[in-house]
Amino acid sequence: MTTARHLATIDQLRSLPFPAESGRTALGYSGVGYHIVELTTSEDFWDDDGTRREIVEDQYEAERDALATLLTARWGEPQVFSLWSVFDRSMAGEEIPDPWGGLSQSVPDVHLWRVEEHWIALGVSQWDKELPFQLVAAVTETDPP
Repeated sequence: MTTARHLATIDQLRSLPFPAESGRTALGYSGVGYHIVELTTSEDFWDDDGTRREIVEDQYEAERDALATLLTARWGEPQVFSLWSVFDRSMAGEEIPDPWGGLSQSVPDVHLWRVEEHWIALGVSQWDKELPFQLVAAVTETDPP
């Protein structure tokens, strides 16, 4: 996908109503008060010695930063919000609302903008070292925990 397509997808998410129940959608995954989309996904790393993984990680972070630059031009400087403490709290048994609980399982931090009544989050996800990287975006009305 191109950066222009990523912007269009984020704009589309901002215009969609939130569903009454969680589930897969044509764009990604949505629930009460949020939408999450995988903007792009790498290949997996099952046979990698770690070199390719580092290159791809750098590439995905650069894509996030480039998209964040365009979003910053629209909405101002983002907050960079760490999700590590959110993940730790969820592992300790605290109930963390989605999308934050779900994002914290694979996204270490997000670039975060408050636009009108929504939060827009942009991050790089990887569930495990052998699994693909994903550039993800979320639109939510739920405040970060």
